[in-house]
Amino acid sequence: MTPAAPAYRRLSVEERRSQLLDAALSLFAHRVPEDVSLDDVAEAAGVSRPLVYRYFPGGKQQLYEAALRSAAEELNHCFDEPRQGPLLPRLARALDRYLTFVGRHDAGFSALLQGGSVVETSRTTAIVDGVRRAAAEHIYSHLGITDPGPRLRMTVRMWITAVEAASLIWLDEDKQPPADELRDWLVDQFVAVLTVTSARDAQTAELVRGALSAET
Repeated sequence: MTPAAPAYRRLSVEERRSQLLDAALSLFAHRVPEDVSLDDVAEAAGVSRPLVYRYFPGGKQQLYEAALRSAAEELNHCFDEPRQGPLLPRLARALDRYLTFVGRHDAGFSALLQGGSVVETSRTTAIVDGVRRAAAEHIYSHLGITDPGPRLRMTVRMWITAVEAASLIWLDEDKQPPADELRDWLVDQFVAVLTVTSARDAQTAELVRGALSAET
């Protein structure tokens, strides 16, 4: 006797939408948006093109923005580390998750954060900038700062930009050096830029004397 085929289960609206977004993210992870069509998404999800349109009537642009928001949520969670234990190991764990995301999405990371896509709009730019701002807020929280001054804000945002740039170069260099070495180097850079800023900013100087002095 041949085994019975598994019973078909109709997906809920949210389950189907999640399935389509997962398929789109998988494609955007390895190909730039211009090279991904709705037919590609339909094939990857094992559904018809009309079904993709039913959930994303705005077509590829709407699907891309939804996929970008999904990726942004995952990136936001990278820095959502419990505020327990020493600061620098917390930052290292957050970077581990961040670099894992970068490595898993590879070419798509460039499309999502580097920009330059023909489907890029003010909305997609705002989504990406929201990731950077959320990362900064997480870092302020880890530092125990509720009201960062302009120099500290600038320092943290500059470091986040450096992390993005290093990640893009890391992909170009075939993920060399190894991720753990890149992580440790980025943590060292974080300490270094705060130390430099501390010479010109009293708030950062107090932070370096307090939160970082026991760890460096």
